[in-house]
Amino acid sequence: MSDKPKRQQKVYTLLVEVGRKADDGLPEGSTGAALMCYASGVDEGEAVRETVAILKQADLAPLDVTGYGTLEERLAEGHEIDDEERALMDRALEENAVIVAQMTPFYDGDTTSAMLSDTVH
Repeated sequence: MSDKPKRQQKVYTLLVEVGRKADDGLPEGSTGAALMCYASGVDEGEAVRETVAILKQADLAPLDVTGYGTLEERLAEGHEIDDEERALMDRALEENAVIVAQMTPFYDGDTTSAMLSDTVH
């Protein structure tokens, strides 16, 4: 057994862009989607790896992940975080899980960057 202290789990807000894949469950006609996720991990790298692995298991095709940090980091940056969002973060931490809180499908002609920036407050 290791004498190293166990590192504290934190919850990270991640925005994952996914492409299309057979049987991915995305709406017909969409070209992909943005998924707002809350993922636990000892650091953001672990949270990203776990999120990508879970989404792949769910037959999604992750293309890009943008990290927005922990609750504390987001508050320091002036993000508004409502009670519902905090509850989802708490659940991700308690369950050591990845919670997909929101899915925004993309369609031909959508501008990904505009849609992604609207997703995070």
